[in-house]
Amino acid sequence: MIRKAVLPVAGFGTRCLPASKAIPKEMITIVDRPVIQYVVEEAVAAGIRDIVLVTSSSKSAIENHFDTHAELEASLEAKGKHALLESIRDIIPDDVNVISVRQGEPLGLGHAVLCARPVIGDNEPFAVLLPDVLVHQTDSSSHNDLYGMLQAFDKNSTAQLMVEEVDWANVERYGIVALEAQIPAPGHATPTVGVVEKPARDAAPSNLAVIGRYALPGSIFSLLAETPPGAGDEIQLTDAIETLRQQLGVEAYRMQGVTYDCGQPLGYLEATLAYGRAHPALGDDFKALLARYQEA
Repeated sequence: MIRKAVLPVAGFGTRCLPASKAIPKEMITIVDRPVIQYVVEEAVAAGIRDIVLVTSSSKSAIENHFDTHAELEASLEAKGKHALLESIRDIIPDDVNVISVRQGEPLGLGHAVLCARPVIGDNEPFAVLLPDVLVHQTDSSSHNDLYGMLQAFDKNSTAQLMVEEVDWANVERYGIVALEAQIPAPGHATPTVGVVEKPARDAAPSNLAVIGRYALPGSIFSLLAETPPGAGDEIQLTDAIETLRQQLGVEAYRMQGVTYDCGQPLGYLEATLAYGRAHPALGDDFKALLARYQEA
């Protein structure tokens, strides 16, 4: 089972300006915790035990969030604020490691993943989770979608792209997978024959969009190292994955939950609504608040 995950968090977050000018976009709060914490919690719930943050000099707040804050903990303990104390002590379990590596230059997502090579190594598979996207499980009684995708990787020994069914009218906004066979049922994987970037509706090979969760073999690093700059003059992860597909095959894992694109303001608002309604302590009051505003 895959135990390591790479989270590329070095970007400028320009779609979130001006909110992301002074703080990382990954630290903008959804209800009561920053976006990055939800993504790490997703990884931990799926069995990941080594979280590799690919960061930059302006993102120290992310590293600090997952570090111990001795003075704050002592203050909360002295004041008897035990619930708050536990909330910051329990951000990550004791058996989970958070490791930071620097991406010195913004040379693309593929380059960011390549920066994790010294930590992951070429012989171990790993997951990639893009922190812009929150994956919300609609069925809390089952394992999360990341766990299911990692299981599919183990079972089929094939790289996985997590995909979500989107409205046909919106396929031109996404990278859309072309499949070898029919669309799989949620929670299942099927071989791909490629990914089409932002196709017109009439040209889209399916309505399954790649959503920013990947399970990859360590051999992807050697492919990334040889991948020339592509779109935007950046090293693109999708280019290396296409080479991997041609050599070893790549599968699309159809998720069961839903996603929220927190890389842009409307996505943050939608995520706040979804996570606010589902919050164990605040959910009922939040629903009442929404009802009050609907009546206004």
